[in-house]
Amino acid sequence: MKTIFSALLVAILLLHAAPAPAVAGTLSNACMKSDRKAKSRKLCRCLQNVANQNLSRRDQKLAASFFKDPHKAQEIRQSDNRSNEKFWKRYKEFGSVFAASCSHL
Repeated sequence: MKTIFSALLVAILLLHAAPAPAVAGTLSNACMKSDRKAKSRKLCRCLQNVANQNLSRRDQKLAASFFKDPHKAQEIRQSDNRSNEKFWKRYKEFGSVFAASCSHL
C-alpha cells in the first residue's frame, strides 16, 4: 500500500502545473502543463491511455484537480465518504497500472 501511495504521489508531483503543448485528454493536458523535467509527450500520452482504460471521465477530472491541489488527494484518501472511498480504490488501481505501463518513459 505504501508503494502504491508513493507511486501516486510521484505521479502527482510529476504532473504539477505549467503551460505546454496540448495533448487530448484531461490528464494528459495536466501532464503537459507540468513544470517537471521528467514530463514528456510520450509519458503524458501513456498516462492518458491508462486513464482512459481505468477511470471514468468524472474520475479523470477529479484526478486532474489533484495536480493543482495535491492536498485534495490526501483529503479524499482519508475521507470516510463512501463515494470517495470507491474513487480512491479505482485511483489506486490506476496508479498501479500507470506505474507498470509508463515507468519506462
